[in-house]
Amino acid sequence: MAELFGGKASSGILLPLLIFGDLIAVNNYSRHAEWPYILRLLPWASGGIIIGVIVGNSVNDSQFKMIIAIIVLTGLGIMIWQERLGNGAPVPRQWWFSAVLGLAGGFSTMIGNAAGPVMGIYLLAMQLPKYAFIGTGAWFFMIINLTKVPFQVIFWKGITGETLLYDLLMAPAVISGAFIGIRIIRIIPEKPFRYIVIALTAVSAARLLIG
Repeated sequence: MAELFGGKASSGILLPLLIFGDLIAVNNYSRHAEWPYILRLLPWASGGIIIGVIVGNSVNDSQFKMIIAIIVLTGLGIMIWQERLGNGAPVPRQWWFSAVLGLAGGFSTMIGNAAGPVMGIYLLAMQLPKYAFIGTGAWFFMIINLTKVPFQVIFWKGITGETLLYDLLMAPAVISGAFIGIRIIRIIPEKPFRYIVIALTAVSAARLLIG
């Protein structure tokens, strides 16, 4: 979407589709959410959204991608280190860890809906099991994405009647992808699930760097 419409414009076009997907995810995984982790991140993520709104007109796509790639790669290193040490790995539960990733997640989601890898780093670092990972992420992203709507409409004019019509045409693909994901996740064991998230996070970071 960013390549087709540009980073800033694509963030507005994608937002309603993401919220639609969030609703499906919350409906299926709500009971697995771990609210202490959500509440710990939300204030920092909200601050990151405001920063994203303020600097959105001055940071170009290439600069944004580089910043987020560095954040993601740093977090990826933490995840791989933890996996190598196993259950004995110290988990960074200090306030600054939530603050850094919360701000990074809020900023990246406002600028380009790119907080998935950042959130993945945080939830894997907290060593959440598969369904808790999904349920916690689903609620977090739905709250954050709904928070972004007024900023997109009022300040960036990123959501319009025309973009909503495009989203309506894309909605069947979102529904199909969501229900395919729901079925696939049932057959993925716990350990491979973590490795899949790490691998997709690495691909996301690489794509940001070379894009």
